Amino acid sequence: MVTEREREYLYLLCRIKGLGAVTIRRLREIYDSFESIYYIEETGREEDFPALHRVYARIREGRESREKILEEYHRMADRGIQFITSEDEEYPVRLKEIYDYPMGLCVKGRLPAKDSPAAAIVGARENTEYGRAMAEWYGRELSAAGVWVVSGLARGTDSAAHRGALQAGGRTAAVLGSGVEVCYPRENQALYREIGEKGCLISEFGPWDSPLAGNFPMRNRIISGMSDAVVVVEAREKSGSLITAALALDQGREVLAVPGRRTDPLSAGCNRLIKSGAQLTDTPGDVLELLRIQSGKLGGLQEKNGKGLAKKEKMVYSCLDLQPKFLDEIAGQSGLPVGECMGILLELEWKGYVVRTANQYYGKKL
Repeated sequence: MVTEREREYLYLLCRIKGLGAVTIRRLREIYDSFESIYYIEETGREEDFPALHRVYARIREGRESREKILEEYHRMADRGIQFITSEDEEYPVRLKEIYDYPMGLCVKGRLPAKDSPAAAIVGARENTEYGRAMAEWYGRELSAAGVWVVSGLARGTDSAAHRGALQAGGRTAAVLGSGVEVCYPRENQALYREIGEKGCLISEFGPWDSPLAGNFPMRNRIISGMSDAVVVVEAREKSGSLITAALALDQGREVLAVPGRRTDPLSAGCNRLIKSGAQLTDTPGDVLELLRIQSGKLGGLQEKNGKGLAKKEKMVYSCLDLQPKFLDEIAGQSGLPVGECMGILLELEWKGYVVRTANQYYGKKL
């Protein structure tokens, strides 16, 4: 158990720019306290640590902000923020298995219990209605089965996964690329608050830190590191989600991918993962089976039933899926001329039954 004094000094070290988690951990193996590391310039020896001269410079510069950082540290309790160190019982047990686990985490809310299974759901920010529906479905069913859903609160797939989990009871953790007191993106304010109340917000950055671009690749290792498995729902050929999947594989985690149309750019990353050996998944039951969890009966995707539509509207609507289809394909299946079919689709879109995802591609809207 870390003393309060040591906790303060670890926080000070974690807030020094350029002083990474691995460096702090290696120094802690040499020196008997975080306080002695903080004053290493006075007690350290070059033979103990080959790069000590660089560490000197960073810590010396960091000490100039000591009072400001300590003031920040003492404000956290008033905001309901805990600073959980890697030596605390509450620290996520899976995360400590990875090479570069954070030495401390700022947490708002309730962390998963040590024996709670966890799965990450990641994917495209600019996702389709199909991708949003799948992420929400997986989030809802995994959470209902007792699995913590881990994601990054980004728009698109992340947000849908969190919402699904909250619908089923709130077993969700959002790992942020900003501080836990900063909601990013701003449109997720309501979701951010609900996760903080019913699940947990996690960050290795200072509570009021801005969402810098370099923070997001760093937080991805925490998303995968906290999880038993990572599910990728829609990803382009080159995307941050594939980086998370690669990190998961390096960490010894299982990777699953939801397949999609070969012609859809948002499915290219998932299809490539499957070709490279990731497990194909088209139902949350695949994840539960992998985690050896008895789920009972899975709920289905909650689609509109089409009641109240005119005969031809029902005919066209019945030809649609959550995965968008090209207009010509829909017309062929419905037996209607392309022009008439397009007019009906526009009417269905206006009524909220259909979403147009690209030029002449239409799918069901949940």
